Amino acid sequence: MEPCEYGVFPVKDALEIVLIFGQSGEILYANTEAEKNLGYQGDLYGRRISEVFPGEFKESGGGILSDHPFGHEIRKLIAYRKNHTCFPVRARIMEAEGREGIYICMADVTLEEEYLSREVSQRKQEVEEALKVKSEFVANVTHELRTPVNGVLGHVRELSDKETDEAKQKILRVIERCCDDMNKIINNILDFSKLEAGKFVLEPRRFHVRDMLDYVRSNHINKITEKGLDFFMTVSPQVPEYIIGDELRIGQILNNLLSNALKFTSVGKITLEVFKTAQVGKKAELFFIVIDSGIGIDEGDKDKLFQSFSQVDASISRKYGGTGLGLNICKQLVELMGGRIGVESEKNKGSAFSFSIWADVDDPDVEEGKAEEPEAFSQRTLFDGTSFLDDEYDAGKHYGTEENREALSRNLSKLILCVEMENWEKAEMFMETIRQLSEGAPRDVGRVILRLKMAVQKENYEKTAAGVEELKTFLSSEGEQPAG
Repeated sequence: MEPCEYGVFPVKDALEIVLIFGQSGEILYANTEAEKNLGYQGDLYGRRISEVFPGEFKESGGGILSDHPFGHEIRKLIAYRKNHTCFPVRARIMEAEGREGIYICMADVTLEEEYLSREVSQRKQEVEEALKVKSEFVANVTHELRTPVNGVLGHVRELSDKETDEAKQKILRVIERCCDDMNKIINNILDFSKLEAGKFVLEPRRFHVRDMLDYVRSNHINKITEKGLDFFMTVSPQVPEYIIGDELRIGQILNNLLSNALKFTSVGKITLEVFKTAQVGKKAELFFIVIDSGIGIDEGDKDKLFQSFSQVDASISRKYGGTGLGLNICKQLVELMGGRIGVESEKNKGSAFSFSIWADVDDPDVEEGKAEEPEAFSQRTLFDGTSFLDDEYDAGKHYGTEENREALSRNLSKLILCVEMENWEKAEMFMETIRQLSEGAPRDVGRVILRLKMAVQKENYEKTAAGVEELKTFLSSEGEQPAG
């Protein structure tokens, strides 16, 4: 068959490479794309197909052999050019219907990869541009939101100084608290946007570690003690006096962890511990632990904690509030400081959040390049499987135990004291603690709790006082019952 017979073949100007060869292995036809890609200038005719595909076809007694049957299946082959260089192709090898010979239709994979690479690069650029636009939009919106919120907050505080009516003072305090909450949400969204866009920059400076910790403690101690919780802070003597780091962001992480501990703990204690776990030259690793005796977390839910816009479950968000951004921001901040963050927890047995950071030690007596032994702290590292959780207050959460009755009695006393002082806002806080301590109580007690809660919400002094006395009567009668 003459090569010109294939010249009218409809694939002459096709974008794919097309070769036709006979049973003997002699190439009978090559389209324009084949000659261009394989480096031949009109001299492919009469050559052997095994020259182009030595790995697929082998010469045998004047013919060719292939390890694969011909058909429509797509194969990945290696094609060789005239200059003996090669390139990958995707090919079909089929017998030509109604004609003598076998044809190969193939595409250069490297061209497709280049095209895909350009497509990916273009899409990546579009995504980056979209993220940039989104980040700028979020930054502008949050700044615009902050202005009216701060305006409202300033006027409310000014009114609070002038207002003498207690009922109006309470309304103003609620508005002030809402404004503070809104500012926290705005700050979280702005931080998250900067972190997501890769534009967040730490601002390290020299600061006194214990002064920073005292400031963090002072921010939370009143709220913790008002809720009837104990608070302990332990700082190891090996922690350096001064370090060079981002004091604001370290404090932000601690504030977030302590706020969460307070939010999810109704009885017991909250503990903050700080250690130095390693030092290499002028760089030290500091290890912070925040332990609470709160509601705890199921093992399967721990991975959700540090994801953005994530709560363990929807009921957590409804009951306790929050955007689900705080811990994700903490995680990214810790990683920017060269550390890591983790949690150890058991359901209804509290949680222990721990994070480490690396910072420069501002101490002229420390020798550059000299490594110190890590501090031992009773082998209580978060990631070695040892539990931080304290069972001391677990019994207080179980209704009917002596510890539970004592905790209820303390909170009832604080509740009635707040009512006497007409501080209904704090009374509602103690009422929520009492409700949590009464979970699992008999139905009669549950009804008393419900009536008491409604009385507090309506700021009804007589019904609140009656409810407190009724609940104390229940507790006294249960405490007098013989064990067993």
